[in-house]
Amino acid sequence: MILGEIKRFLRDGNSLRVSRSIRDTAYKILKVREAIEERDEEATIQKIANEMQVQEREVVYALDAISDPVSLYEPVYNKSGDTLQLLDQLCDESQSDEIWTERVALKEAIHRLTERERKILTLRYYEGKTQTEISAEVGISQAQVSRLEKTALKQIKASIM
Repeated sequence: MILGEIKRFLRDGNSLRVSRSIRDTAYKILKVREAIEERDEEATIQKIANEMQVQEREVVYALDAISDPVSLYEPVYNKSGDTLQLLDQLCDESQSDEIWTERVALKEAIHRLTERERKILTLRYYEGKTQTEISAEVGISQAQVSRLEKTALKQIKASIM
């Protein structure tokens, strides 16, 4: 078994283990793509999938599986000593500095509210309850819930702006 794994490693030369069936599919895809290009046609994913009678996502998955991994520190641009790496091009827009700062400011603003106002906002916006349901739970009228909610939102807005 060890000898077989060593032979496989030397044969494949890949740092990632890809199953044989996926590799076989990928190599069939490459042959079909070559045949389509020999007919002077553009070898699109859709054409390859139709000719092989498989779904497009299978074609994409198999081709991705045999592509070489790329380092995040791979230089993609280099001019006059300024190297731009692949890592510099990646970002998570859901976790930008601006969003993070806004979240901190919102938490601070909510923390400054009274316990009753925090409870009303939690029930209203996190649990999705109506003002009538909140009034029954908190023990005040719906009009009071409405006023407290409006006041709390104004305070939050004022402290964030």
